[in-house]
Amino acid sequence: MRILVSYGSKRGGTAEIAGIIARTLSARGFQVELSPAAEIESVDGYDAVVVGGALYMSRWHRDARRFVRRHTQALRARPVWLFSSGPLDDSATWNEVPPVEQVQRLMARIGAQGHITFGGRLLPDAKGFIASKMASSLAGDWRDPRIIRAWAEGVADALHAFERTPSHAAEDTPTWS
Repeated sequence: MRILVSYGSKRGGTAEIAGIIARTLSARGFQVELSPAAEIESVDGYDAVVVGGALYMSRWHRDARRFVRRHTQALRARPVWLFSSGPLDDSATWNEVPPVEQVQRLMARIGAQGHITFGGRLLPDAKGFIASKMASSLAGDWRDPRIIRAWAEGVADALHAFERTPSHAAEDTPTWS
């Protein structure tokens, strides 16, 4: 199975999360491509897709939103998981943080299999007026690699189960429902 792991990231933290997910899926035997969402022209040739976006003021990264909107029809035909990164505290470590409304709408639009919100990261030397003001009191890294890998393992388990279903083995072009 070929899997695309794509992301929208402004300061690199979400890209690093996507990298952990891609490495985890690859270690489980999948062929994985990792790419910024803005650089993907087509999802043809991928059997599954994972899309992540950083959260800024309760909005999912523009590149991730545009990716989902641009490829809606194609994404409906394959399993898709979404993730967000952003809380600048440990809330995502101890509790399930539901997707923001914008992501909920995108999930419904494409029939996403699931979503998770991971903790975010803000460097103390963040550039930009708002980010630098926030960094003065909120700088830190709340991403937990164990939680990220565990979630990616769950995605891998779901995809391996799909590969083993008799109906999938009989089809040339699998459908996901």
